Formats: sequence, C-alpha cells, structure tokens
Amino acid sequence: QVQLVESGGRLVQSGGSLRLSCAASGRTLSSYAMGWFRQAPGKERQFVAAISWSGTYTYYVDSVKGRFTISRDNAKNTVSLQMNSLKPEDTAEYYCAASRDYKAPLNDYDMDYWGKGTLVTVSS
Repeated sequence: QVQLVESGGRLVQSGGSLRLSCAASGRTLSSYAMGWFRQAPGKERQFVAAISWSGTYTYYVDSVKGRFTISRDNAKNTVSLQMNSLKPEDTAEYYCAASRDYKAPLNDYDMDYWGKGTLVTVSS
C-alpha cells in the first residue's frame, strides 16, 4: 500500500505561482510512475502531468505546457508540481496518484493509489 498526501494548495492571484507537493509513505515511490490530476467544480477529473519512475520522462496536458513542471525526489519520496502563470481556469482540486506503469498521458484507470487532494483557487 502507498499513502499519498498532497499539500500546497491555496488561494492565489492570476499570474501567480504555487508549488504543490505529494508525500508518500508505505512504499518507495521509485517503483511508481506518478501523475497529477485535477478536478474543477462540476467537471470530470482531468490529467495534468506525468513523470516516469526515475524522472527521465515527463508529459503534460496541452493547457499547462510551459507553465507547469512536474518533478520528483525519490530519496525523499516526494513528487512536486510547480505551477507558474496561473490562470482562473486552473482552479481545481489537485490530486497526485501513483501507477506501476508509465504512460503519456496517464488515465484515471491506470492509477493504483490516490491522494485526497489539495485545493487550488486562482482569482482573477
């Protein structure tokens, strides 16, 4: 079992930056590809970014390319999502998730473990 806990979400102004973190316990994250997903109010959960087991490969949904950066520190068992130039449409609950397999993009059904989410609100 892997337990994932996200942090870092808060209210931020449009154009601002946030760094989300996902801390894992239970097993080492190096065995898992990791993804960030988000769910806006009234919408389906959406893939945001993925990173392979060692961090060699990353993949982003088009709407965040050039603004968001996913990274991982396997020694610390953490995954991060650096979000720059935030827009109101980035407002959502953000979830990190772990998968034994790396795909680009990752889908909900690919993921083996999920965190409970952290809320990001971007004001205009």
